[in-house]
Amino acid sequence: MIARFLASWELFSHAYMTAWLIGILLSIVGILVVARDQIFLGAAVSQAATLGIAVAMVLGELLSGEQFVWLRSDSALSVMAMSFSVLAALLTTRRGPSAGESHEALTGWVFLGSASLAILVVAHSPHGLAEVQRLLSSSLIGATATDVWVFGIGVIGTVVALGIGHRRILLLAMDPALAAAAGIRVTLWTFALTIWLGLVVGLSLRVSGMLYTFGCLVLPALVAKNLCREVRPLFCVAPLVALSTGALGCVLADATDSPPAQMTVALLSLALVLAWLLRWLQHRN
Repeated sequence: MIARFLASWELFSHAYMTAWLIGILLSIVGILVVARDQIFLGAAVSQAATLGIAVAMVLGELLSGEQFVWLRSDSALSVMAMSFSVLAALLTTRRGPSAGESHEALTGWVFLGSASLAILVVAHSPHGLAEVQRLLSSSLIGATATDVWVFGIGVIGTVVALGIGHRRILLLAMDPALAAAAGIRVTLWTFALTIWLGLVVGLSLRVSGMLYTFGCLVLPALVAKNLCREVRPLFCVAPLVALSTGALGCVLADATDSPPAQMTVALLSLALVLAWLLRWLQHRN
């Protein structure tokens, strides 16, 4: 099994490394999502990024002039994905104007509206519909060396930012009210973290699809939450869970000729069940 995986490394090395880096990056960001009980936010933001890609593809087909050639590039699709995901993340941090809708209500509205519009926008475009369906099902095969560099820089930047502001981020994740009482500018930090969430999710979805993006955003953090008693170790345990399951998922996917994204998310789901079982046993004892 290992020998076969190593033999495939030359052909799929970019896909493997990109998958692992995305898993590490999303697992770190996902800790804040899980700590604030906003798990469904990841699905909503991912779906909004899919809508952004669908809109970009349709605009690229409708605007056929030479000045609009850039709309059909991968960079334009990534920018639109990140723009829509950032907008969705910012929108869901606000309550409804007069009716006082909850955060969950706005998140559900973003998810359902984006999911339906993404299909409707590309319904008459065979290429666009196929691309949206690929994003929804998740595929890592098309990753490139550029993706490896981009997500590698993303991981390094996130780790450095955590090292600089870890105390504020930890306090904000555990108790926003206490953070405000301690003099931390909660609104500013929440805005910055929301922007980063949208950028990371939008960029990841363009490469790995919705299933893998959402899975790596919430499942490693949930596993770590059940294994750790304090918040600080989460930032080490969650990336380790994402990396180990990602590596095992790629090996098993290659051995069984299965999609690596789906295999990894299945392993993460199994890891969460085992974490729940371990926690239950600890409580019984």
